[in-house]
Amino acid sequence: MAFDGHPPSAWAELPFFSELWPGISAALDTETRPVLPPRSQIFAALDMTPPENVRAVILGQDPYPTPGHAHGLAFSVEPDVTPLPRSLTNIFKEMQDDVETAPRTGDLRHWARQGVLMLNTALTVPAGSAGGHAKLGWFDLAKQVLHHVSERPTAFVLWGRHAQAQSRHIRPGDHLVIETAHPSPLSARRGFFGSRPFSKINTWLADRGETPIRWAEEDT
Repeated sequence: MAFDGHPPSAWAELPFFSELWPGISAALDTETRPVLPPRSQIFAALDMTPPENVRAVILGQDPYPTPGHAHGLAFSVEPDVTPLPRSLTNIFKEMQDDVETAPRTGDLRHWARQGVLMLNTALTVPAGSAGGHAKLGWFDLAKQVLHHVSERPTAFVLWGRHAQAQSRHIRPGDHLVIETAHPSPLSARRGFFGSRPFSKINTWLADRGETPIRWAEEDT
C-alpha cells in the first residue's frame, strides 16, 4: 500500500518536504510493521498549528508505540485512552499543582487550537518499538520547524536531554525557553515536578499582551 500521509501546505516551504520527505515516504511504504500514528494523522501537529499561529512549542521524542494511543501530537492520546501514559500522568500532576486544573482526558488537541505546537522529533514509530524510526530522517523536520518559528518570540518547552539537544536550532530572540527533566517516571523527580511550566508560559504571554493558554478543556 502506498503511503498516504500528505505534507501540510502551511509548512510546505520547509526544505524537508522536498529534500527528505520523499525518501521517508518510500521507507514507510516498505515498512512491514504497523506504523503509528495512523497515516492520516502523521502531520496532525503541523496541520492543527500552522506557523503563524504558533505561540508555544512542546517538543517530544517519538509517538507512543502502543496502538490506539498516538494521534500525531506529542504527549497527547486519543480521548478514550485509559490509563494515561505515565509521562502524561506526570504532566497533569504538575499542571494541577501549578495552575490547579488539568484536562479530563489525555486528548490535547485543544492546546493545538490555541497555538501550542506539540511536535515530536520523529513523527512515526513502528508499533511496539519505541524509537524504531528515529533514524529515518525526521530530526531534520524538527530542526527546521524550530528555526522557522523562532523568527518571532515563542515559548519553547524542552523536557529532557533529547529535547534540549535541539535548542541550538532556535534562533536568538525574545523567547521563553523552559528546560527541565523529562516528565517520565524515571526522571520527573529530578526537576520536572515543581518547575511550573504552565504558569510560566501564561505569565510570559500575558506580559506580551497575549491571551493565556486555557490548559483544561473545561476552560475552552
